[in-house]
Parts: sequence; C-alpha cells; structure tokens
Amino acid sequence: MSTEKTYKIKGMHCASCASIIERTVKKIDGVEDISVNNGTENAKISFDPSKTSPESFNKKLEPLGYSMVIPMTAKEMGMSENEHAEHLGLNQSKKEKLEEVASMRQGVLSAVPIAIISFFIMTWDILAQYNLVSEMNYTVAEFLHHLLPLMATYMLFVIGKPYLLGFYRFLRYGKANMDTLIGIGTVSAYLYSFAITAFEDVLKPFINVEHTYYDVTIIVITFIALGKYLESRSKIKTGDAIEKLLNLQAKTALIIRDGKEIEVPVSEVTHGDSIIVKPGAKIPVDGVIIEGSSYIDESMVTGEPMPAGKKIGDSVVAGTINTSGSFTFKATKVGSETLLAQIIKMVEEAQGSKAPIQALADKISSIFVPIVLVIAFLTLGTWLVFGANTLGFSQALSFGLVSFVGILVIACPCALGLATPTAIIVGVGKGAREGILIKDAATLEKLHKVDTVIVDKTGTITIGKPTLVDIQNFSTFKNDELISILASLEKKSEHPIAHAIVNYAQEKNILLQDVSNFEGLQGKGLKGSINSLEYFVGNTKLIQDIGLEFDSSKLEEYTAQGKTPVILATKKEVLGFVMVADEIKEQSKQAVSDLHKLGIKVIMLTGDDEKASKHIASLVHIDDVVAHVLPQDKLAKIKELQSQGHIVAMAGDGVNDAPALAQADVGIAMGTGTDVAIESAGITLLGGDISKLVKAIKLSKITMRGIKQNLFWAFIYNIIGIPLAAGVFYPVFGWLLNPVFAGLAMAFSSVSVVSNSLRIKSMKL
Repeated sequence: MSTEKTYKIKGMHCASCASIIERTVKKIDGVEDISVNNGTENAKISFDPSKTSPESFNKKLEPLGYSMVIPMTAKEMGMSENEHAEHLGLNQSKKEKLEEVASMRQGVLSAVPIAIISFFIMTWDILAQYNLVSEMNYTVAEFLHHLLPLMATYMLFVIGKPYLLGFYRFLRYGKANMDTLIGIGTVSAYLYSFAITAFEDVLKPFINVEHTYYDVTIIVITFIALGKYLESRSKIKTGDAIEKLLNLQAKTALIIRDGKEIEVPVSEVTHGDSIIVKPGAKIPVDGVIIEGSSYIDESMVTGEPMPAGKKIGDSVVAGTINTSGSFTFKATKVGSETLLAQIIKMVEEAQGSKAPIQALADKISSIFVPIVLVIAFLTLGTWLVFGANTLGFSQALSFGLVSFVGILVIACPCALGLATPTAIIVGVGKGAREGILIKDAATLEKLHKVDTVIVDKTGTITIGKPTLVDIQNFSTFKNDELISILASLEKKSEHPIAHAIVNYAQEKNILLQDVSNFEGLQGKGLKGSINSLEYFVGNTKLIQDIGLEFDSSKLEEYTAQGKTPVILATKKEVLGFVMVADEIKEQSKQAVSDLHKLGIKVIMLTGDDEKASKHIASLVHIDDVVAHVLPQDKLAKIKELQSQGHIVAMAGDGVNDAPALAQADVGIAMGTGTDVAIESAGITLLGGDISKLVKAIKLSKITMRGIKQNLFWAFIYNIIGIPLAAGVFYPVFGWLLNPVFAGLAMAFSSVSVVSNSLRIKSMKL
C-alpha cells in the first residue's frame, strides 16, 4: 500500500541538486514517485513502506551531501497530535534557516576583506600593464607574492569547503551539481597558481610564470558565497506568508470548565468547549457564538479590511482578532480541523507544487552540469591545440585556464532552478493574504490563460439569501410600523422569506410586538392578531380568498425581476406589500466590468427563472445567460465551450457545482465562513467575494509574467555568458571574460531572480 509524505531536504542549493536527489531516490525499489522543489527545499515522495523507508533514502543521499529530515512521530516524542504538528511547523525550519544564513554571513564577513585586498592587487597589476600606474614596489610585490597563496588557501579550504566537497563527490560518485562546477574551477586556478609558486624556476622555460590566479580563487569564492548568502536571505522572505499565518494561531484559550474560567493551551481545547474571547484577543479555534456580540477583524483570513459584525449564532474563525466587546462561543472545530489550519496546509502544498512551465527548466537542469563540464574541458583543449600555434603554448595555456574556470563559474544552474518556485511561493502567499487560496502551481499557471468565466447566480453574483429590498405602503402606518407588524407575524414562521423580513427589522432596530391566535395557512401565508386586530400575511391567492380587491399587475414588474411579494392585509383592506429578493452583491457589477477589461467573457448559468436571471445579468452587464439548468447541464455547457477552444474558469459554491468545477480548466469555489469547500476546487475565494476572482486572475498573470522574466534572465546569462567565457569572441573582438567577473555575474543572476520574484509581493492586484 502506497503512502505519500513530504520531507525537508538539507544540503540542497540548486536545481541540479534537486535533479540528483530525484534520480537517486527514484531508483530505490518501492519508490513510486518523487518531486523535489528547490524553492521550498522539500521532497514529496510516494513509496511503499513495506519495501522501503526514509532511512533507506538517506543511506543513498548522505554520501552525496544531502539528507532528509525524518521527524519522530507524536507518540515517540510523547506529544499530542496538535503539539506535534506545531513542533514540526515551518517556524522551526525557519529558525534552522536563519541559523544557516547567520553562519553564511560570518563566512562572507571574513571573506570580503581578503577579496578587497586581492581585488586591489589585481586592479593594480592590470592598470600597470597599460602604464596607468607605476609598477608595484619590489618589496611590496614580494610580500604580496607570498600573502596571496595564504589567503587563497584559507578561502579554498575554509570558505570554499562546500565546493571542495562537491568536487570530491563528483570524483567518487560521478554526481555533479553547482558546487562541483565552482569546486573544479577554483581548485584548477589554485593548483595552477600553486604549481607556479612552488616550481617557478622549473616551469619558467615552458610557461609564463609571471601570472598566477590566486585572486580568481579568492574573489570568485567570495562572490559565490555572497550571492548564496543574499539568495538564502531573500528566499526566507519568499515564504513569509506561511510564517504570518502560523503567527495568527493563538497559543492559549480562556475556557469555562466546572463554572470557572481557566486558561489552557490551545491544543487542549476540545469540541463543545465554551470559550470566552475578550477585546483584542485572538480567537483560538473555530466555533459559533452563544453569548454576546462583537466586531471581528478577519482580514488575514478573508482579505477584508473592515471588521465584520458578529452576533449569537454567527461563526467565528481561528486566528481572527476580536476588536471590541466580549463574547462566548462554542468550539466546533479544533486543531487541524480549523479553517486556518486548512489554509496553512493548502498554502504549504501549493508552494511546494510544480507548475507545468517548470518542466522545461527541470529538464535542462538535469543535463546542464554534465554538458557544462564537457564544454569547459573542450574549451581548454581547443585553446591548447589551436591557440598554441598562434599565441604560443604559454599564452594558450593561460587563456585556456581562464576560459575553463570562467565557464565553470558563470554556468551555474541556480538561477534556472529558482526561476519558477520562488515566483510560485510568493504568488501563492500573496493570494493567501488576499483571501485567495490556490490549490497548486498548475492551477495558478492555467488561470492566466482563461478567456471565459462561468458564474452561478445564487451566492456568486447575488448574496445567496433573501433580503427585504422594497416596501410599498398603502396604509396610514409609517414604514417602520408596517414592518413591525409584518416581522412580528413572520417571526413565528420558519420560511426563509420570513427570516429575511425579521432580519431587516432587527437591523433597523424595529421593535416586535406580541402575536396571538397565530395560524399558518398552507401554500398561502399566515394570520395572527396584534392588539386584538387580525392581520393576514401572504401571496395574492390569500388576498383573493379573503375577498379583497387587489391590482396584482402592480406586482408583475417586481416579479419579472425575480422578487417575491409578501402582502400585509386586514379583513378590510390591503395595507401594503414588501418585496423579498436575493440581492446582488455590491461588488458584482465592478467585478464583471474588471473581467471585461481583462478580455474575459462572463456567462451566467443558473437553475433559476429565465426572466429574473436575465434581469440580474443586465444589471451587472453579464454577456450571456443560460437559465433553468441542472448541474449536468452546466457540465455540458463547459464541455461545449472547451470544444470551441475556450479556456474556462467556473465559479460556484463548491458543493452543488462539483461536477462543473471539476470539468472546468480552473474550478473556483466561492467559500464563505468556515464552510469553505477548500478541496472542491483549484481556487477558493474566502468570504465568497467575486471581486477576488479578478484579483486571482491578475495574480496569475503577474506571477506568470514574473516566471517568464526569471526564465529569460536565467537563460540569457548562460546563452551570453558561456560563449563569452569560452573566448568565442576573442579572435574577433579580443574579449575574454575574467573568472572574477564570471563569479560576479553568476551571483547576480541568482539574486536578481529571487529579487524579481519578491517584487510580486508589492504589486497591486
């Protein structure tokens, strides 16, 4: 029986590392699939536990310089499942990452002064060749002649230790990564220079012994170390969305047990506990308010900046903040069941997933290092064979070595490997902060190609529950008095339309009155007495049965708009009527307009009446309406559009529309409250806000643009850099790339890719 687990990988620094790990683990018997993400440094592995284990993976990986972090189980650690989950949280891995970055910083700080001295010497020598400065004093030159080898030795064997190990593992196991390239290049420059220093007199008749390349070893290692430090520091920032979500979790909860208020760790909260929340406190778990009311800041979960009013019966979500008032709620979801826990899990999985566009980069990365090694050795051989005839062996060897080292240093696959995952990590994190939950990278990629959006009417374009929208008063009562009578009678009814009228009265603070002799009238309405006067509430059939004259044509205009009339009358006269309808969401019209600006067609599919649906569609300027459709009809319409070549996104409630959501190229669930159907679609819009659909599409376009920019720069560095370093332009222009500048370019390529990805965070959706 197969199991799928995700493990943190240590020792991984580039796309070639990810490729080596994938190829090595895939060969192990019992491993069905593995996906390694360079951006998150995670490996998702499907394997048969009866045939292999994580320990077996490590036996194969550790000799190559990698290891999987194999966590102990909750039982082994003597923890509850919640404590264990928190213990394994990304905040722990971030702590380790910060320690690693601090260690890298110490290395860079010790390397930079040495690099500055070396750069000063190198620059002086170059300027002296062109008579721009005088030759260095003999005593100073001799001192530096002996100082440079010492500095280079420190740089290579202390700061450059990872690259030496990369070289060693290549020689022993035949596996090459970025560290291998840097290791071979810097070791070659060092050994050549050391040979000249140690055997200067012996070698003088054969090669030019005036030039050594200690400065190349020193400055290249410094630039690479600095680049990796800046890259690692930036990569920490790419994942800060998860950290912010983790920080939302409350650590303790104030619960009522045995009639007393006691504070307990949030892991000890159980279903049904009564929890007190005071002003300014975080809500520890999901639940329903049973006493009191307040305004709650739900911005980090839904993306809504304004606090939401909450009263008895309303749901509250873990991680949101109580801004005012105290209330008590009953815990309904705890631990990993809470919405916040689901969001964290979904964001983690999405950030660790691979977008289809990454396949090309992965394929190139897997063969990149071996090809670069071949190119480097061929270049060295070409210089020695053909250059010796025109330049002389000594000069050809010098140029050949410079080209050899330059190719190995500049052709680093880091930028290529980071191009896609860093942008995905930032994009998914930004979406989570906006209340847009993205299931995986493939969904985010597909979304930017969408040209048709299908929406449901109820709950997507409209609020999804009936509200009182119009009052027509024919009596001497004021409107509030009319509503007071209506709401008092309807309070006795369980019908959704009755709830709409009662809710309206409560929102307007209209007092309700005592009702006697209440009676429900099947299919027509109800009746009851207030202050000894009998009232009737219902439809036109009820009014006809009473025998009152009423011009029903007045209602036709309203009913054509999908509104339902509720008439109030006595035995003598019709006092007035109210219209109840599923009201259009405030943001719907703007959202449809914004979709049109993005060149996207909007179609509404609904099971409701055609006239009413077309009226609502006309108000928000929807392009096309198909009414009276069943779930299978929605599915057929999506297939029809797809057969015409359209890329279709479907926005629905995530439950009734499950078949259509699954068929659409991108399924978008309009999630509301804690009932959000996170698993039902590729994207979930928290709070059911359709304007977030526009933001989601914009986010997809921004992220994909960032990925394409990253891939362009990653490729262009190598397309231009490798021929330049190889000396291809030397015969025509006399250009030859110094390995020092190759190191600078390589470091800059990785940092620029991560920095470009981080720009996504600040872009407005």
